[in-house]
Amino acid sequence: MEMKPVKEGKVREIYDNGDSLIMVATDRISCFDVILNNEVTKKGTVLTQMSKFWFDLTEDILPNHMISVDVKDMPEYFQQPKFDGNSMLCRKLEMLPVECIVRGYITGSGWQVIRKTEKYVESSFQKD
Repeated sequence: MEMKPVKEGKVREIYDNGDSLIMVATDRISCFDVILNNEVTKKGTVLTQMSKFWFDLTEDILPNHMISVDVKDMPEYFQQPKFDGNSMLCRKLEMLPVECIVRGYITGSGWQVIRKTEKYVESSFQKD
């Protein structure tokens, strides 16, 4: 039985599994909110395994939504090679609308906003 995503983002697809969700990180590439035609092989696996590492490392500090990344714990549809390593079975939770992006550098409009904000912050603390 084929399953269809209930939500598709630039990189991830979300499948409803009744009382849980399955998040699949794809190999798609996005740039400035556009999905590009090329893919990076195993990118979804790297993203999922990095997430697993941090969720495992911090689970004693803060509970998280991860149940399993083992496709054997997921419905039969996900027990195929294209989902192995890049899929995560998750608890359904109320989402907090917060996003954090970590990059080695920032360019474009994001950089312009930060520069304006820094100037504002710097000028707010200057002595008269």
